[in-house]
This record gives sequence, C-alpha cells and structure tokens, in this order.
Amino acid sequence: MIPLLAYRDNTCDPRKCSVAKMHRFGLVRIVSRIRDIPRKTLLLDPTAHQALSPADHGIPSLTVLDCSWEVLDPSAVRFFRRRRALPFLLAANPLHYGRPFQLSSIEAFAAALFILGEREQAVQILSIYNWGSHFLELNAEPLSLYADAADSTEVIAIQAGYL
Repeated sequence: MIPLLAYRDNTCDPRKCSVAKMHRFGLVRIVSRIRDIPRKTLLLDPTAHQALSPADHGIPSLTVLDCSWEVLDPSAVRFFRRRRALPFLLAANPLHYGRPFQLSSIEAFAAALFILGEREQAVQILSIYNWGSHFLELNAEPLSLYADAADSTEVIAIQAGYL
C-alpha cells in the first residue's frame, strides 16, 4: 500500500470534498502547508511536464493538491522532483460526470494507484462512494493501457488516441 497525502487549503466545500471524506475513513493524511509535504513524494500536478506511468512504481508516497487552482501559486510546488500529470480520464463524480481531466481528488488517487499497479488500494478507496466503482468501469480501457505502458512517453502516445 502506498501512503496517501493531500495538501488541503480548505477552499472547497467540506460537504463535497472527497479528501475530507477519505480522511474521515483513515485513507489519507492531510497537510495544510506545502512545506509539510515530503520532498520524495510523487506529487500529482496537472501542470507537470511528465505523465504518470508504471515507471514511477516504488514511490514512498503519493500526494494530491486538493485546493483551488485559481489560488495556488504554481511556483510553490516547482521544487518537487517527482511531479506527474495524470493522462486523459473521464470523471465519474456527480459534479463533473463524463468530463475529461475533471477528476475529484479521490479519482486522481485511484487512477494513479491503478497505473502504479496498486489496483486493490484503488478499489478500496473508491468504495467509500456509491459511484466509486463506476470510475474504474468508465475508464477501464485507458487505465489498463496506461498501466501496461513502459514509461511516460508511451502513456502520452496512448493518451493521444483519446484526445
């Protein structure tokens, strides 16, 4: 199991926040300051220049930025060595259903875990929502292809077939 962390700045509605619910279930550790994020973590960052791939397996932890992107200063996370973007996937959460690249934090965690070979952990965290398993069903084909890719370059090539 990969330890999960989330930087949270409390800009989202706590009643709709997937990280808050994950925290209540003991599935994620929340940090409130960027400097408290471990330097060796793999940071899921949609502005990263490299895509997440199975080549990233063996990471010490996985972190999402659960905050408003309008408020976050991108320079605050530039010093993380392992910043990765998720490839094309469709959201299954009720707020953004069917929209590409509009994943909730729990969906981002699950996608990353699946790609990194931690499928059981992905299923486990999604089980706290009744729509959770649908995320994996909706994205079954691309997730399987991404999980079988050799590296980031191959993930980008696979993603091109969905754009």
